[in-house]
Amino acid sequence: MAFDLGNLLQQYLGGAANMNPNAATDDFDRVAQAAPRETVSQGVAGALRSDQTPPFPQMVSQLFGQSNPNQRAGMLNQILATLGPTVLAQLGNGGLGNLGNIFGGRTPTQVTPEQASQVSPEQVRELAEKAEQQNPSIVDRMSDFYADNPTLVKAIGGAALAIALGHMAQNMRKQ
Repeated sequence: MAFDLGNLLQQYLGGAANMNPNAATDDFDRVAQAAPRETVSQGVAGALRSDQTPPFPQMVSQLFGQSNPNQRAGMLNQILATLGPTVLAQLGNGGLGNLGNIFGGRTPTQVTPEQASQVSPEQVRELAEKAEQQNPSIVDRMSDFYADNPTLVKAIGGAALAIALGHMAQNMRKQ
């Protein structure tokens, strides 16, 4: 039996309210493997922006807590690339919860997995909050990162995945 991406996503067009969160987790796996990367990214962005999911900084913090050191470094690098020089200078001066100490008192340009393992999910939440305030496109940037790491996205939970699948279905229907 062949996998029908369109038919599967069609089930999510009506919204996530009556979808089974466990089914959404399995369906997201299948869709992430079959759908174009851009479609996955747009769906994740829809879930991260949704008023039916926790706020973006909280979700990023949750995903960070479930990530391996390489993924954590990648997430931090995405966030730091979005922050302006003023905020980065605060990091280098020991601001933002003493993150500067982790980065050796310098403004970070690239975070290593070792450095990322010293950062707490709460610190990431604060960074994501600042990044979103300064540049709302951070949501798209993080969604692109998560599209490259779809297994990690499952940590946002079945209800949020159902919302992501609904956005993917809408985007594919427009094409």
